[in-house]
Amino acid sequence: MDLSHLPDGPGVYVMRDASGAVLYVGKAKSLRRRVAQYFGGNPADKRRKIPNLVALIRRIDYVASASEREALLVERQLIHKLQPFFNEMWKDSKSYPYLKITREDFPRLVYTRLRERDGARYFGPYPKAEPLKKLLAQLWRIKFLNLRRCRWDFSLAAPLEEKKIKACLYFHTGQCSAPCAGRISKADYGALASRVGHFLAGDFEKLRGEFTAKMRAAAEERRYEEAARYRDFLHAFDHMAERVMIGKLEPDFLEKAVTRTGAVTALKEALGLARPPAHIECFDTSSLFGRHAVGSSVCFVNGEKNTAHYRHYRIKFENAPGGSDDFAMIEEIVGRRLAQIKRRGEQLPDLLVIDGGPGQLAAAMKAIGAAKVKIEVISLAKRLEEIYSPRRARPLLLERAHPGLRLLQALRDEAHRFGITYHRKLRGKSELTE
Repeated sequence: MDLSHLPDGPGVYVMRDASGAVLYVGKAKSLRRRVAQYFGGNPADKRRKIPNLVALIRRIDYVASASEREALLVERQLIHKLQPFFNEMWKDSKSYPYLKITREDFPRLVYTRLRERDGARYFGPYPKAEPLKKLLAQLWRIKFLNLRRCRWDFSLAAPLEEKKIKACLYFHTGQCSAPCAGRISKADYGALASRVGHFLAGDFEKLRGEFTAKMRAAAEERRYEEAARYRDFLHAFDHMAERVMIGKLEPDFLEKAVTRTGAVTALKEALGLARPPAHIECFDTSSLFGRHAVGSSVCFVNGEKNTAHYRHYRIKFENAPGGSDDFAMIEEIVGRRLAQIKRRGEQLPDLLVIDGGPGQLAAAMKAIGAAKVKIEVISLAKRLEEIYSPRRARPLLLERAHPGLRLLQALRDEAHRFGITYHRKLRGKSELTE
């Protein structure tokens, strides 16, 4: 099975049978390596213990994620929504835990799986609760977290009964700052709660340095269990610091995501490329009778816009009065973009798309030759949506509904929009000056 279209990054993979039914949903730090484990490698690998699943797989889709933790959240939501046959985990309705600082005169820090509109401060969610619990237990032990741990309801206006105070184990063992007994003022207690809030919000660099020093000292003195404990705390810090995007999945979320990545694979097959063009850049030019000539290039990665790689260019080539040389302009902007990529040491796109016919394609190939790089390039003509390629003697015509063609059209239209916007901006400035 060809897995080259899977990115070497975090995401969620969706395994389907011949009918398209979802068999299994999983997440991975590296989609390509994880999925490969199902079809090769060590026969003793635990993922080969489900041969019934492997035998049924006919298609693998994926949804790329910004981080492993985000992939974990998306995976769980998809499992809840799709209920795949081979997923045994997370088919229940349990949600991820949050940490909550209650809204009371003397707040508490509690775990909860229900986020309510009660004025409390919530932190999370935390997909990996175990390292978090270990960290908080240590912070309570060293009294970094010294908020009350009881469940009594009391306030300044309604103090806790003395007999309940005397019966409290936390009070007698000194594991609580004891606001119920008046051992700490409301203001000082509020400062403790504020410190906990800052910590949970990610401001724990000072504590990270302290734990790192203790881990190293314990390791040097061969107190390896203690060193391992501090190592786990540092891992918990990393887990809590990792940013994650959380949002409700719309009903067609999976289909939209799969359609985008599927279009990339379909384009690879249609064009006969060695690998799927995950990173595509498209070029267009715009001018008015040769005046205010500009060029634009836009970028799609895995079928989605990547505006960080959008570029616009003022054409340096001098067009003849009253006309424009599209071929020369294409050659210029493609050459400038490739020179920029080489200068910055960036990775080359998998495919360049040129708006135009065989003449524009030839101009782009001339720029590629001058840059001395190897890169796939095609052009897309507007009249019949013909695809011209150096690989083919004749243009390729795809069905209007072909996902690969739709991806190319989206790229072409975006490059045109981006270029026209810049052209109008320059023309407007020129008219004001005149």
